[in-house]
Amino acid sequence: MRSIHRQEWKLGGRHCAAVAIALAVLAGCDRNVLELAGTVERTILEITAPISEVIVEIPIISGARVSMDQELVRLDSEVAEAELKAFEAALAAAQATLVEAEEEFVRKTELSRRRVASKQELGRARRQRDEASAVVAEREARIIQARRRLGDLTLRSHAAGVVDQLPFEVGERVPPGAVVAVVQTDDAPWVRVWLPARAVALLTPDARADVQIEGRSDWFNGRIEEVARQPEFTPHFALTEKESAHLVYRARVVLTDAPADLRPGLPARVKLTLSSPGKKAA
Repeated sequence: MRSIHRQEWKLGGRHCAAVAIALAVLAGCDRNVLELAGTVERTILEITAPISEVIVEIPIISGARVSMDQELVRLDSEVAEAELKAFEAALAAAQATLVEAEEEFVRKTELSRRRVASKQELGRARRQRDEASAVVAEREARIIQARRRLGDLTLRSHAAGVVDQLPFEVGERVPPGAVVAVVQTDDAPWVRVWLPARAVALLTPDARADVQIEGRSDWFNGRIEEVARQPEFTPHFALTEKESAHLVYRARVVLTDAPADLRPGLPARVKLTLSSPGKKAA
């Protein structure tokens, strides 16, 4: 069965971009402006091999734009096709047996009605018919599974986006569960930040933000989303020993007007305007 994981914030068990480093400071003399440092992240799709098999075709290249359900990688299907044919032949034989069993049951029913066949003979014919019917159902289920396994050998993208990685080449045998393609989806990018506890009460979940990406002079519009419900201590690598004891809330700032080619991993600067105590920001 195809194992396709839609993962936000992770890539193959590792962060797709460095975890955003929150560095909350008050800007200049304006005590209502909060500056946060973070890292751009994007939604990533990992396409993994369902079984160990040889890659026979990769119809796309890294950097190519793909649409929903577009083929990315094709694995060797010779064994799966042979298995399907064997199950189809077995089903045909089982169906023939069922037809014979049903005809025999009808005949025994008529003979029993005329008191020519015993109840034991009629019961035996009924059991044979039921057993033949169960065999047909079981082999039909096997065919469904075999067709699904065959279909899983053609790996497709489940979202529109850009092919970010193709770790293997045609002719290589991939292990089961190995990532054979990575797609960066068209979902809006975001910046992962940690909000100081003192700021959470002064921000609404959809509060607006200004975001600047390293290497770009312009500012982008953003909004706060998914503020964590539980606080945590500031990551030890982010702040000084004194600051590491502070409680923060993990959040993300979605960029509403970011360019389509914005790559994950870029450092970002986020500015939030806090409301005065007792009045939340709009």
